[in-house]
Amino acid sequence: MADSASDHAVNGGSVETLKGNAQAAYNQIASGPVAQNVKDQSAKTSAELSNLANSRQTPSQPAATGQPLTHYHSFFSELLSWNNPRASAIAYASVVSLIFAVRYLDVVRYAFKLTYMTLGITVLAEGAGKAILGNGLTTQLRPRKYYTVPRETLDSLIGDVHELINFFVIESQRILFAENVAASAVAAIGAFLSYYLVKIVPYWGLALIATTLLFFVPLIYATNQELIDHHLKQASDVLNSQTEQLRQVASRQTAQATEITKQYMGDYTAKAQQMLRGRSSSPEAAPKSAPQTSLKESDFPRAPKEDLQNKEEHSEDEEEPLISA
Repeated sequence: MADSASDHAVNGGSVETLKGNAQAAYNQIASGPVAQNVKDQSAKTSAELSNLANSRQTPSQPAATGQPLTHYHSFFSELLSWNNPRASAIAYASVVSLIFAVRYLDVVRYAFKLTYMTLGITVLAEGAGKAILGNGLTTQLRPRKYYTVPRETLDSLIGDVHELINFFVIESQRILFAENVAASAVAAIGAFLSYYLVKIVPYWGLALIATTLLFFVPLIYATNQELIDHHLKQASDVLNSQTEQLRQVASRQTAQATEITKQYMGDYTAKAQQMLRGRSSSPEAAPKSAPQTSLKESDFPRAPKEDLQNKEEHSEDEEEPLISA
């Protein structure tokens, strides 16, 4: 009896010692640098997510038409600017994971599988409970009141969806009507490249490329802003100088062409006026002079005069008997 009691006491003490050692090890791990770093990173991530959520405010600067923008303009601007790097990284990882899930996972099929497995478990639990215990197990897990969506939550959700739809509608129109020329140019280049890439790259690949560029181009610009701005300024100066030279050459050529055109127009106008004046004066027709020839009168034979006189006398003699009769 004494030996068993002492063995029990020893075993109980060893168990308590083991529990104490485990608690001490847990406390040491929990208060160690790794755990502290994890806690700090978790706190920073939560703070950045809160800042990103609080950034959903209507911008003070309206669109070019004077219409107010949506609060999603501020939200996506804050997200893509990487002012909250942990939140932006989580958003990028979530979008990429969704793209790969849609590509490699049969989501619809798995949804049906999850549905029939859940319903099968609940039906079997209810039937087995009633058959064995007289009361279904699923009935025991049933809540006293079914969950419903509050009207305030639904109104807030509909408002967010409405704002999100308007964000895409407004941004598409701003790009179409070149409110921001740089953004419209980038969109045009992207559409041009996608037109050719779609022949060799699948749609999920295009979505992955677009997401990567959308997230990392602003990050690269923010990291190397001074260098990029310097090169952009140089390119802008060169472009402006070339444009000014072309403008000057075009103005000189236009001035010369205008001067030549004025000169020709003046000449043609003067000639037209002279022609109109010549037609409107209508002068009298001048008498035509006899044509001058080198022939003389002696070059022609003389006309017979005696024969004509004899013929006239003979005709008079023939007419007299008629008169006497």
